[in-house]
Amino acid sequence: MTPLQPVLHPEAIATYASYPEAQAAVDKLSDAGFPVQNAQIVGLDLRSLEQVTGRLTTGRAALAGAASGAWFGLFIGLLVGLFTRGPEWIGLMIGGLLIGAFWGAVFGFIAQWATRGQRDFSSLRTTVADRYEVRVAHDHTLRARQVLGLNEGV
Repeated sequence: MTPLQPVLHPEAIATYASYPEAQAAVDKLSDAGFPVQNAQIVGLDLRSLEQVTGRLTTGRAALAGAASGAWFGLFIGLLVGLFTRGPEWIGLMIGGLLIGAFWGAVFGFIAQWATRGQRDFSSLRTTVADRYEVRVAHDHTLRARQVLGLNEGV
């Protein structure tokens, strides 16, 4: 991945209600051979959105902890199994999965129990924008507007 290079003197050429619309505009510029490294998609009027996904009890927290612990234990079992010979690696994987699930459940239960009911729900957080601007370097605005079929006075 290349480091972020700033677009010099960016100028807004269009505003879109959704990210896919702004992405489609930049894709159209790319398809026309426009030097898209001189373009930006900028989200405006950002806000945090937390979607509540359900009630979180100590039992559900323990179950979620068991699931994540099982994956971690399986991973550790696979790593250790790489350095063993014979059929013992299967036992290491199963043992890692079971031990990980057990300790994950314990830690999940304790972590939820320790909140004492202050957060009895699960949720997902994201950042959303109300609108998206496509900006291009000042010396490329005319070409970008032509490609997108926009008026020059915008």
